Amino acid sequence: QLVIAEKPSVGMALAKALGVTDKKDGYMEGNGYIVSWCVGHLVSLADADIYDEKFKKWNISDLPIMPSDWQFVVSADKAKQFGILKKLMNDSRVTEVVNACDAGREGELIFRLVYEKAGCKKPIKRLWISSMEESSILDGFKNLRDGEEYEKLYQSALCRAKADWLVGINATRLFSRLYNKKLNVGRVMTPTLAMLCERDSTIGSFVKEKYFNVHLKSDGCDAVLEKVKEQSEAEKIKSDCADVQAVVKSVKREQKIINPPKLYDLTTLQREANRLYGFTAQQTLDYTQSLYESKLVTYPRTDSQFITEDMANTAKNIVAIVLKKLPHFDGIQLTPDIKRVINNKKVTDHTAIIPTSELANADFNAVPDGEKKILYLIANRLFCATSEKYVYETVSAEISCGGYSFVAKGKSVISDGWKGIEQKFRAFQKCKDDCDEEEAVLELSEGQIIEHPACDILENYTQPPKHFTEDTLLSAMERAGVGEITEEVERSGLGTPATRAGIIEKLTKSGFVEREKRNLVVTQGGAELVELMPDIIKSAKMTADWENSLSLIAQGKFTPQQFMADIEKLTSDIISVAKNSVDESKVGKSGGEVIGKCPRCGKNIVETPKAYSCEDRACGFALWKESKFFENAKKPFTKEMATALIRDGKVAVKGLYSPKTGKKYDATVCLDDTGKYVNFKLEFEKKH
Repeated sequence: QLVIAEKPSVGMALAKALGVTDKKDGYMEGNGYIVSWCVGHLVSLADADIYDEKFKKWNISDLPIMPSDWQFVVSADKAKQFGILKKLMNDSRVTEVVNACDAGREGELIFRLVYEKAGCKKPIKRLWISSMEESSILDGFKNLRDGEEYEKLYQSALCRAKADWLVGINATRLFSRLYNKKLNVGRVMTPTLAMLCERDSTIGSFVKEKYFNVHLKSDGCDAVLEKVKEQSEAEKIKSDCADVQAVVKSVKREQKIINPPKLYDLTTLQREANRLYGFTAQQTLDYTQSLYESKLVTYPRTDSQFITEDMANTAKNIVAIVLKKLPHFDGIQLTPDIKRVINNKKVTDHTAIIPTSELANADFNAVPDGEKKILYLIANRLFCATSEKYVYETVSAEISCGGYSFVAKGKSVISDGWKGIEQKFRAFQKCKDDCDEEEAVLELSEGQIIEHPACDILENYTQPPKHFTEDTLLSAMERAGVGEITEEVERSGLGTPATRAGIIEKLTKSGFVEREKRNLVVTQGGAELVELMPDIIKSAKMTADWENSLSLIAQGKFTPQQFMADIEKLTSDIISVAKNSVDESKVGKSGGEVIGKCPRCGKNIVETPKAYSCEDRACGFALWKESKFFENAKKPFTKEMATALIRDGKVAVKGLYSPKTGKKYDATVCLDDTGKYVNFKLEFEKKH
C-alpha cells in the first residue's frame, strides 16, 4: 500500500505507527508500506492565461472567462514532491493507494487532484480518523474504507474550488479594470468585509443620547429607576424621595439553572482563545493543528461539539487524566457525566475537539506557550462540559418611594457546579474573568419599610455597538445567512470552520481591514471596495446558497453539473449587474475612468493604475503618476491636476518644493508635449 498524507509531519506519525522505518527521499518504506505526503496543495486550478495567452491582459471584453475543460497545474515550488508521488503511484509494487490526507472536504480534494494529475488508476482506500494517537491510526488502518464512498465528497470539494475560481477571477478582473485599482473579490471575503463595514458605519453614524438613572440606596440595597430622559425630571424624582419612607411592594425569587457548556468545535475554541488570550483565529488554528500532529488533541477542523457513544469510556479516562495533569484541579472530586457530551446525530465528519490519552505522558513544560494555553482550554472545557449544572437564585424587588417605582436585583449561588471550575481556571491562567457580574444578595421581604434611603442621580449615555473582534466576527460569520439554509445542510454561514481564519487573515493582508488592539476595523480601501460592489456579491445569501448545494452534492441529492450551471449563470449576472451600475461614458475601451480627450489624437484619456494615458497605444501620450517632476517638487500628482492639464494644458499649483533653494513656491505647471515625450514647464505670475 502507498499511503499519502497531507503533510510530512503527519506522514512521519503514520509511518511510526505502521512500523515503517526506512527513510528515502520524500517518502518512507518498510513493513509492506510506502508512506509519502503532499506538502499541502500540490495541484491547483490553472490561472486564466493557461487557457489563452490573451487572458494575461485584464480586458473587460474578455469576461466572463469560463473554462469548458478545466486545467490543473503543479505548484512550481512543489514539483519535486509531486514527481516523487507520481513515480510511487506508478511503482509496480504498489497495488492500492491509501488517501490519508486530513479527513474532510479539503483533504479529499488535495489527494484526488494529485491522484488524477498523476494519471493513477489504482484502487483507492480511505483512512478516516480524528486522532493521531497510535491506537487510532492502527484502528483506522484495520477499517480502511473504499475510496468510492468519498466520490461525492470529492465532487463537492471540486465544485467549491471551481466556483471560487469563476467568481474570484471574473469579479476581481472586472472591478479592478472598472475602478483602476486591484480589487480582490471573493464570495466569502467580500460579504465578510461588507459585514465589518456595516458595523463600522453604524458606529460612525451613532449619535449618543444622555439619560439618567436615579438610585435609591440603603444598607446594601441599591434600587434603580432607569433611563430618565431629562435631568429636570430626575432632579424632581430625587426631591420627591428626599426624607420619605420607602416600601418594598413585592419580592420575586426564581431559581435558575445554566447547563454546562458544550465541548469545543473549532469556531468556539477560536472565539474563546481570542476573548481570553487575544489570539487571532489563525493562531488558534495553527496551535491546535500542531497539538493534533503531536497527538495531544483530536482533529481541529470540526464543526461538531459532541462525541459519539463509542467514545464514552475513552472520554471518562481522559477526564481522569485531566484531573491529574492540570494544576488548578488539585483537590477537586467529580464523577463526570459523559452522557452530556454524547450525541451521535450531531457528529458529522469529526467529533468535538478533546484531549487524547497521550496527555497522560505529555511534558507540559516542553509544550510551547501558545499551544499550552490552547491545550489547557481544551482540557478545561472537557472537564466543565461533564461537570454539574450551575444553580442560582435571582431576587427582584419592587420598591416604592415618593410615588415612584424602583427595582433592586440580587443573586445568590446555590451550586457553583461547572462555573466554579471555570473561575478556578481563569484564576490559574490569570485571565480576565468575563463570567456573570456579581450581584448583591438581597435580604428583603414584602411590606418591609426602608427609613430615609439616600437618593442619587447618575448621568449615562447610550452606547454604540462595539467594533467586531475576531471572537464576535467568527460568531457573526457562523450565523450569516442561516435563514437561507435548509435542514439538510450540515454547516452554514460564511465559510467553514476550517476557512474562516484564512478569510480574516486575507482581509488584513490585503489592507482592507486593520487590527486595532483586539478590534477589527475597516480601512478606507476596504470601505471603498464595499461601496463599489453590487449587492449580489456583498450578500451572505450567495454563500448560504452555495453551502446548501455543496452539502447536497456530498449527499448525492444534487449534481455537480446543476451546481456549475448555476454558478456560471451567477458569474454572468455579476458581470452584467456591475457593468450596468457603472457610467459607461466614464470607462475606456479596456476599462478605467475617462478623464478627458487626448491633446495629441483626440481619443479618450483613461486612468490606469500607473498613468493617465491615451487608450490608443499607438498614440503613446501618457502622464505618469510617479512623475519625476512632481516627485522632486514633493507634490502628489492627483487626478484633478491631470484632468486640468489635459483639458487646459496647464494647472495652478501651490506649495511646490525647490530642491535648489529648499523653499516652497507657487506656479502654473504647463504641458510641454514634443509629440514623443511629455514634459512640464513652469510659468510664474508677473509682478507689477
